[in-house]
Amino acid sequence: MLTIGNVFPAYSLESVADTSGNFPVLTGDSHKGQWRIFVFWPKDFTFVCPTEIIGFGDLAREFKDRDAQLLGVSTDSEFVHLAWRQSREDLAKVNYPWLADIKKELTTACGVLDPAGVAQRATFIVDPNGIVQFAEVTAMNVGRNPQEVLRILDALQTDELCPCNWKPGQDTLKAA
Repeated sequence: MLTIGNVFPAYSLESVADTSGNFPVLTGDSHKGQWRIFVFWPKDFTFVCPTEIIGFGDLAREFKDRDAQLLGVSTDSEFVHLAWRQSREDLAKVNYPWLADIKKELTTACGVLDPAGVAQRATFIVDPNGIVQFAEVTAMNVGRNPQEVLRILDALQTDELCPCNWKPGQDTLKAA
């Protein structure tokens, strides 16, 4: 699995950002110079995944305010992504793109392809230079905390020493 300090792999994947049926291709250069948060999930039309997708969607504006782009990723096709968005009003409102990694190239390059052939429940925070600054994988039956991912992004963007449970506005640590 990719870890801190690794270069995030190049990619070129069709995406679904709404219910229009357009599938723009996004690449590693699509959000060049921005922080990127990659949120991998196992499969569309499941149970835990939509809670996370919606949870991250609820914070999409806050990520954007920090010059960070959310990007969802699964090994489902763009057509399955579109059908899922169209089938649920709450998913239709999610306003960040979902990448269709049907060849499993990005999932494999990131080291998060589960033996069952789907993406693990993984999160990567990638800095504007394309370097992984945070990597996390949770068990398939345990959802992530999008607010914690946002807190970690805030801490990374301070470029300071941040203590346990640090929150924006609190003091950072000073090295002696």
